[in-house]
Amino acid sequence: MKKPVQWYKGDHFFGNQLPIFVNRYQEDFKVPLHAHDFIEFNFVAEGKGFHHIGDDIVAVSKGLFFTIPVGVPHVFRPSSPDPSQHPLIVYNCLFAPQLLLAMSTLFTDPLLEQYLDELQNGQATYHSIQDHDGSIEKLLVAMYQEFSFSAAGADTYLYTLFLQLVITIHRLRSDNRPLKIKDVSHFNLLIQFMEQHVHEELTLAKLATRSGWSIRHLQRLFLQHTGQTFGNYLNQLRIQKSCEHLRLTQLKISTIAEMVGYSHIDSFNALFKKRVGQTPGQYRKQFR
Repeated sequence: MKKPVQWYKGDHFFGNQLPIFVNRYQEDFKVPLHAHDFIEFNFVAEGKGFHHIGDDIVAVSKGLFFTIPVGVPHVFRPSSPDPSQHPLIVYNCLFAPQLLLAMSTLFTDPLLEQYLDELQNGQATYHSIQDHDGSIEKLLVAMYQEFSFSAAGADTYLYTLFLQLVITIHRLRSDNRPLKIKDVSHFNLLIQFMEQHVHEELTLAKLATRSGWSIRHLQRLFLQHTGQTFGNYLNQLRIQKSCEHLRLTQLKISTIAEMVGYSHIDSFNALFKKRVGQTPGQYRKQFR
């Protein structure tokens, strides 16, 4: 017996201006299996769990991205009903199919035009890709910030970010170039070192000495494999670690800031809000 599917309409989410809705949601067991009259992008930002899509059940973890066309039933489920155990955090970008029609005049790539046409007309099936270089996450975080805080020109900037996101997804789906396994393995060991020593002063010079690579080569590797500069990636790593401490411990926020490498609490608070969209206190309150 098939589970009942709830139908969601875009009118409930979209305002009077740009037909885009962006949120950052901790998945639970309350949201029902649902389909919708809009297209949805999903990006797993934290944790592990499962994505039920039609008759498929897909194990998910950080970095997995999905495109869900109109009418395809789906729902995320965390790996545990206990929200303190590996909570599943997902960025969701909902948009009306008509938005793709408005964008179509901007593109000249035949394969991209075909992809957008299939999405718009409901001919595409769901698909997923791995965000190996962090480029999708970077754009969705920026979109979430613009959507959440209505600064001057927010709709226009959100639209430009959405254009970049669509092109980035198309490139990742089309890019079959092989990676240099030796460099990737060596670089991953360096990332593990950063994760284990995030509380220390980490610099490109220190990493260059440890890895045997030049500072310039390291700069290129960070851009190639994470989609970010070294400084941006380090800040992202420290904020991710601080999120874990905020969820799982009762430590003071100032103590957590020091544990992830920030000696000044004001700098930590400002960066945390810029990256997450909430203050550390507001973020922690969600899990209490």
